[in-house]
Amino acid sequence: MRSALTVLAGSAVLVAACASVSAQSVHTAGDVSFSVTRIVAGLSHPWGFDFLPDGSVLVNEVSGRMLLVSPDGERRVEVAGVPQVRASGQGGLLDLVVASDFPESGTVYLTYSEPGEGGAGTAAARARLVVEGEAARLEDVTVLASMNRKTSGGRHFGARIVPAPDGTLFVTLGDRGEDERAQDPRDHAGSVLRVAADGSIPADNPFADGAQALPEIWSTGHRNIQGAAIEPGTGVLWTVEHGARGGDEINIPQAGKNYGWPVISYGRHYSGARIGVGTHAEGYEQPVHYWDPSIAPSGMAFYTGDAVPQWRGDLFVGALKDQLIARLTVDNGQVTAEERLIVGAYGRIRTLRNGPDGALWFSTDEGEGGVYRISGAP
Repeated sequence: MRSALTVLAGSAVLVAACASVSAQSVHTAGDVSFSVTRIVAGLSHPWGFDFLPDGSVLVNEVSGRMLLVSPDGERRVEVAGVPQVRASGQGGLLDLVVASDFPESGTVYLTYSEPGEGGAGTAAARARLVVEGEAARLEDVTVLASMNRKTSGGRHFGARIVPAPDGTLFVTLGDRGEDERAQDPRDHAGSVLRVAADGSIPADNPFADGAQALPEIWSTGHRNIQGAAIEPGTGVLWTVEHGARGGDEINIPQAGKNYGWPVISYGRHYSGARIGVGTHAEGYEQPVHYWDPSIAPSGMAFYTGDAVPQWRGDLFVGALKDQLIARLTVDNGQVTAEERLIVGAYGRIRTLRNGPDGALWFSTDEGEGGVYRISGAP
């Protein structure tokens, strides 16, 4: 694999990127100065991305194209064998995670809007990435989870996939714009799923026997989770989901718990009408943090690098509508402070990742989108 990736960086068949690495832009937040550098340019609505061991970047574009980009961002090749997607509305080729054992297995995980009877629904799959000389392809694509009721709408696919320390996988599913589905324990919509790496049901899932809910369901009552991350040290899953006109939520989904949508919310409908019964009701969990009005949150990551040491351990959340990155200080499962970075400077922030260089990276969901690196500035 390593030799093949070396070939990738210099192969004559690779097309040049639309722009090379841009000059750094320096920003200040509090007493911290940091630089933002565009590494990959000319992408069409990039969604998920992650890193291969040699520093190459694997990127999903919503249209259904997966690209393997050289570490300097200047060379790229399209990956063959990507599953068929329905690229419509908010759907398409979505999240992407390189497995921790990639050097041995070649495994990558991906999510996408899967076409089927009735329309489309979120699916999660694993595949083996093979790079040979001048070509890259996915092999052995295996669906691990597939939304059990497909519909024609183009909204709320959710679609994050997060490997947990115990080897299981969390998959987030939106309510598909049909909010009542999030309270149906026999419907995948509006839930977090937990499956084993082969798609089987872990025996310690809260509904593993299927008596009260579908056995793959971990938590319910979610609107549209588009960000999820494992907290370092604890191994606990954190998520962030879109509210309506307000009520974007950060949650720590626990086994078998219901997070309230659309019965409770801190926001209102786009019409201004009240949602459900208010902000609290018995049997429904409270968020760790919320935004009202909405910032339209997207990707999230706990920063584990050392490029900006003052931020280590903080939680970062990207925003689409407000085009910013929120830096959140967390302590013992609580959000204690928030700072907003790069507001309006780069466009719609989609995915956040820790890079192999110790920097924090992000993608921009734009027609001329890109992948950027945040590192320290002098």
